[in-house]
Amino acid sequence: MPKKVDHQERRTLIADALMRVAAAQGLEAVSLRHVAAAAGVSAGMVQHYFRTKDEMMAFALSVVRERSQARVTDAVARLGDNPPPRRLLRTMLAALLPLDERTRDDGRVALAFLAYTAVRPSAAPRLHEDTAQFTGFIAGLLPDRHGSAAAAGLLALMEGLGVYLLGGQYTTAQALDALDAHLDLLFGASSAA
Repeated sequence: MPKKVDHQERRTLIADALMRVAAAQGLEAVSLRHVAAAAGVSAGMVQHYFRTKDEMMAFALSVVRERSQARVTDAVARLGDNPPPRRLLRTMLAALLPLDERTRDDGRVALAFLAYTAVRPSAAPRLHEDTAQFTGFIAGLLPDRHGSAAAAGLLALMEGLGVYLLGGQYTTAQALDALDAHLDLLFGASSAA
């Protein structure tokens, strides 16, 4: 009887290997050969599931996206029902920051993907959609006097804090203090609860 193959599991195995290679060595080190070696499979198997590097990268980005969404969902669920908007925003943004080793690997890969899409616009449409949706969601949580420009600024702050955390310029405490200070500017210091 032929062995049943879980194709999604194999694609995820390959994407995880890609992310390990990218997190450790950067995207320029990502190749079918390196990813196959990291996954413990043949280069032919990698090519079977991903015809091109762009396909492999797009799938790995979707895995990072799913992991990020799971972290945010878990963090928000711990807040209970109807958390205040500031607390909800802080929780969501903090969950997206690379604050520990597990999230640093995802953060390195996400940063590498942003650079990758800067030179390959065809790989970026999903990121554009996600960014627009997230900016709109953030804008809906901000006080009325702030709009989408303030939401875009908050998202850019979070991304910048992530870069500084990954580069070691900021500690976790410094990044969270900066996030809190910016939220205080948007919501007022008295809403920090």
